[in-house]
Amino acid sequence: MNGDHRGIDTAPSFPGIAARAAETDATGRIPLQNWKELTDSGYLRLFHSPDIGGTGADGPTQAAAMEALARACAGTFWAATVSALLCAKLISTYGDTREHARLLRPLLSGERLATFAVVEKTAGSDSGTFRTTVRPAGPAGSDFVITGEKSRIANSPAADLAVVLARREKLPGDDGPDWCLAFVDLRQPRVQRYAIPHMGLRGMSWGGIVFDDAHVAAADVVPVPIEELAEGMAWGWLFIAFAAIGIAESALAASVRHARQRVSFGRPLAHMEGVQAQLAESHAQIDAARLLAHRVTCERAAGRSARDLIGMLKIYATEMAVGVAARAVQIHGAAGVTSGHEVERLYRDAQMNVIGGFASNRLREQVAEGLGLGPAVYRAFDWVTPSGLGRDPVGLDGLVHAAGDGA
Repeated sequence: MNGDHRGIDTAPSFPGIAARAAETDATGRIPLQNWKELTDSGYLRLFHSPDIGGTGADGPTQAAAMEALARACAGTFWAATVSALLCAKLISTYGDTREHARLLRPLLSGERLATFAVVEKTAGSDSGTFRTTVRPAGPAGSDFVITGEKSRIANSPAADLAVVLARREKLPGDDGPDWCLAFVDLRQPRVQRYAIPHMGLRGMSWGGIVFDDAHVAAADVVPVPIEELAEGMAWGWLFIAFAAIGIAESALAASVRHARQRVSFGRPLAHMEGVQAQLAESHAQIDAARLLAHRVTCERAAGRSARDLIGMLKIYATEMAVGVAARAVQIHGAAGVTSGHEVERLYRDAQMNVIGGFASNRLREQVAEGLGLGPAVYRAFDWVTPSGLGRDPVGLDGLVHAAGDGA
């Protein structure tokens, strides 16, 4: 991959990263050679315009690169793409590209790593329960401090910079949004990090960040209405879908190799109708997800939202990958559930994408809202009175006692 902004006919490959995928999973860390390969390939710069150090790559080029890296090593793909795509897009979209070039350029060159800190210990997708707060350190115009804890965050133990979704403690007369993105330098004394062991994507560091009145420069606190953030966060849904597609491709390739080589009951597995059906189903589902993913990437690269399409893609692709990986385990038999086997790793990786970024169950509600069904609002509902049970003279307590007396 040479950074050319034109479309490419074949996907770039990352052979070294692919060769080290098992090592990356086993050690729980991304080898330095992977980062060098990513930097040399230009992958980290693909998603941005030349004025901030990007290559201005078109949609097909971005899609092919994401697919290739995800197939090579999903853990490496997550770590690199959270930083270079999601975090950098949030900074360039909601920040000031001139002011924040000092943050963007090191991310695109691979000198620094970023994390998107959203989830908290007691809250997942429900932002209404988040408690991390940014407040002025002094009078208006001064810098800020941030307090709170974010947990179960990709890249957080290893990152240099955090893009943090936080509440704003506002001074009198400030009628701006109640939320902000804070760009926080994690290499400071009042920031503590910790790692959390995780099932899949083990090469990607995962854990939490504790902010104890950590310093944030005034220019690095960007007020944003919470409803607008979903548009920027949709980049995360897109890259997670590509992670799923890459995992599914690897699982199918491993299954085809095994089916050709494994002889059982006097014939290769590939000659068995049941195995053929599983492989065909996986192939069809992967191609369907890939077509939608490439369409969405072209829409986004052209500056169009495609948010509803991304929501549908994230749901379908991530759950598809779990199914493809499960079939791969079935085709491999006992080897497929052996620790250290390729499809065992891919099955663990696939599960992480369903929850990661934004749980598929919650995304389904948003897709339904796009059909005109309105927001998913939950209210208490009395099921008893309309049924007439509330007029029962015996009452539920009476029924319980009667049942007890007859026992």
